[in-house]
Amino acid sequence: MANDNLINIEAFFKVTYGLYIVSSGLNNKLNGFVSNSVFQVTAEPNKFAVCCHKNNFTATQIKESGAFSVSVLQKDTKQGLIGLFGYKSGRDVNKYENVNYIVGKTGVPVLTDDSIAWFECEVTQSFDVGTHLLFIGKVISSDIINPAEDPLTYTYYREVKKGFAPENAPTFIDRSKIVKKTTVKGKSGNINVE
Repeated sequence: MANDNLINIEAFFKVTYGLYIVSSGLNNKLNGFVSNSVFQVTAEPNKFAVCCHKNNFTATQIKESGAFSVSVLQKDTKQGLIGLFGYKSGRDVNKYENVNYIVGKTGVPVLTDDSIAWFECEVTQSFDVGTHLLFIGKVISSDIINPAEDPLTYTYYREVKKGFAPENAPTFIDRSKIVKKTTVKGKSGNINVE
């Protein structure tokens, strides 16, 4: 059994991530979610991995359709877009109703609003990793939308935009476990107070 006193939650914030919209579609029902767990796993052939909570509607769509897309978000992505894709369920809301997108070769939606690049993937493998599913997909198409824009990182999202990962995110951390530190200047030097 792990001792929680040995785990410094702040250490997890030092791992770098981007922020993406991972999407899929099934029976004309388009959906997607904000993810910071997307990474390239091979170059020959080009493959990406995405991690999705089992309760996410998009996880069901990826499993059933066998395809997904990844839209790389730009640094100045609107909070409303993150709120729509990150904090609402596609079971209750049509996330693609009022956004710009294209439809890929597999029929999955590819978000173009606030995106700088995108990838469309066919699932080649999936793994059950407990609360989440890890999907590996071969890239079948991709493009750059806004080459001059910088990508949005999770660090920028947390520190500048003051955002946190939603509960279903692989990187979710209960805010009550985050220790606030303050530096107090004194005669004998600086003291960190928790």
